[in-house]
Amino acid sequence: MNDPVDRYAQLVQRLEANEREFRRLGRSVLRVQEDERRRLARDLHDGVGQNLTALKHRLAQLRDSPDAAGLRDALDAAVSLCADTLEDTRELSRLLRPTILDDLGLEPALQWLGRSVGQTAGISVAVEVEPLPPLDGERQTLLFRVAQEALNNIAKHAKARSVLLRLVERDGRLQLQVVDDGVGFDLAARASGSGLSGMRERLRLFEGVLEVHSEPGHGTRIRAIVPLAG
Repeated sequence: MNDPVDRYAQLVQRLEANEREFRRLGRSVLRVQEDERRRLARDLHDGVGQNLTALKHRLAQLRDSPDAAGLRDALDAAVSLCADTLEDTRELSRLLRPTILDDLGLEPALQWLGRSVGQTAGISVAVEVEPLPPLDGERQTLLFRVAQEALNNIAKHAKARSVLLRLVERDGRLQLQVVDDGVGFDLAARASGSGLSGMRERLRLFEGVLEVHSEPGHGTRIRAIVPLAG
């Protein structure tokens, strides 16, 4: 009969192996999701976006032709609608998967994200990124999605005036911190709300953790910590 200590050690090994397999499968699902987002974003930009651009130009030509005097108001409205739809399509493409993340990397993508959310929500967003070691694409995507979720939550719920988004590396771990001066919330009452559970699950797949500090009237600070290597 096996020694109880040996059986316990074997059980722990199996549990650790199952946890590693869970994380591996979860990361595979995220890769598939991001690949699909990338494909949809390019289809929107290169397909629908280009068709809308061509349609807008054609409507403008018709509006400006001598034979369209009686239809000018209707064509003006059509050109305006086409322009609005084109901008919405471009924005949706950027939200699905910003090309700047693939083309230029994490820091420019975070700077763009801060400007975009800040302009839309009327919030001052400061982005600070210290020099980082080379990061694989999965960790860049992970940190971008966590930052995106955090800023979107602030824009929707925090009533903040200013936000600091800071990314550093300390002792082999990446630390993404997002601090706002908004209304805060009762952490015990909303521990799994406002996208926090989704951020935690993403980070868990990379052996990372999420720390949240908030209380009503005193803003919110979150910190995502993830190892540089799995």
